[in-house]
Amino acid sequence: MADLTFSQPVRRNLATPILLAVVVLVIAGGLMLLFTPHTTADVAVKKTAVYSAHTVFKSESTIVGRDTAQDDLYVLVTLHIDNRLRLPLFLKDFTATLTPSNPDGTPAEDVTANGIEKLDIPNLYASFPALKSLVGQQGVPLLLRETRIDPGQSAEGIILLHFPASQHAWEQRKSASLSIALYHQQPLIVPIPKS
Repeated sequence: MADLTFSQPVRRNLATPILLAVVVLVIAGGLMLLFTPHTTADVAVKKTAVYSAHTVFKSESTIVGRDTAQDDLYVLVTLHIDNRLRLPLFLKDFTATLTPSNPDGTPAEDVTANGIEKLDIPNLYASFPALKSLVGQQGVPLLLRETRIDPGQSAEGIILLHFPASQHAWEQRKSASLSIALYHQQPLIVPIPKS
């Protein structure tokens, strides 16, 4: 009769390969953290300038006081953007938020503005020639949508914003911020300083 043995083969110790795999993963993760930038880009507001327009529309009515007025505030924000990634950045859109302050302390509704489109700039300059000269005095070009910033490079330019608000509302604001939407990246948000 055959001798039945229930012997089992010698088991390998799996602790060494598992420990080696964990060490390799930790080293790979550390190298990835070391060589990957923690920020997409550095954004700094260099300066701001404001152009305010108050337009009164005459009414054809004979009733006194039927004229309407409109306040337009154009804010020129000069930005400097440094690309920290190893990929190019593409500027998609610019949106600003103005939080006015109410004298009575009640919360005020935020006012939003989009950056002026490239096609709208000639008409805007024709309507407000003083705005064109103000942009020219800043010494840098307009920063437009679809601008490409190569890896390790920087871009500097003016974002032109239009708020339906008065200059007084801008000067007395609680806060203002600019959001720069990027293709393939998270948006960059930078506060617009009061000075």
